[in-house]
Amino acid sequence: MLSLSLHQIEMIPWYSFGAFWLLAAFRVKPTKSIEPAAARIFTVVLLATAFYLMFSRELPFVWLNRRFIPANSAFPEVGTALTYVGVAIAIWARVALGSNWSARVMVKEGHELVRSGPYAYVRHPIYTGLLLAITGTTLIIGEWRGVIAIIIVTVAHSLKAKREEAAMNAEFGETYQQYRKTTGFLFPGL
Repeated sequence: MLSLSLHQIEMIPWYSFGAFWLLAAFRVKPTKSIEPAAARIFTVVLLATAFYLMFSRELPFVWLNRRFIPANSAFPEVGTALTYVGVAIAIWARVALGSNWSARVMVKEGHELVRSGPYAYVRHPIYTGLLLAITGTTLIIGEWRGVIAIIIVTVAHSLKAKREEAAMNAEFGETYQQYRKTTGFLFPGL
């Protein structure tokens, strides 16, 4: 009988996320306008650093591998559940965006302002889901490297979300302003 370790179980949503994102990237609308390359590179570097911290087992700075959560606690199980929920929210949001999605900040030809699914509650649910998933993985790892990764991802996604909001405001004007008044930035009510 096949027995999976907690690490293997925890990696399933991350692998699912990666596979879904790769396949869904082929079904998008043509581009109308796009963010500067420097902004995209900055975001990619931050996210790559965060994921390196989360998934690398051999970090050059020993203090990053120190535990802040006791090894024998219930946090890994809670973290696994949070990772699954976070990835599910991110995938749900990606499905809701459909062909309007892009990895970079851009406006598509025939771009629509999506207000259904998780977008009825928050303006950036993909980032919300990823932050929840990364927080879950951090609870599993229990080491300071995860906390640093959460901070880095929060900064990267907040900056990118601000650029997205400027692009959506330029494209949809008053309609987007009304949408902003009824939804949270990353979490409902916030």
